[in-house]
Amino acid sequence: MTSKEIGEKISLLRSRKGLTKNALANLSGVSPTYIYQLERGEKCPTVEYLSHICWGLGVTLAEFFAENEPNDKLSYLTAEQRKKLNDFLISL
Repeated sequence: MTSKEIGEKISLLRSRKGLTKNALANLSGVSPTYIYQLERGEKCPTVEYLSHICWGLGVTLAEFFAENEPNDKLSYLTAEQRKKLNDFLISL
């Protein structure tokens, strides 16, 4: 993947989660400026930083680099949403 493709994928996943760039930066432990630069394709993240960003997005590195979009609709839920769904299912 090129820097531009990585940035586009981050932007797509972030949008699907309903996260702002600042929110993703906070969840990932990186600066908001870095997220902006990545999404514009100006920077290419190291594996370490990309793993932090993937954690913030709720996906694994393997899922991030998968050619096909995940079929698992739950993968698009935030960690909080997954916890609430799990709590709800347990209550049934």
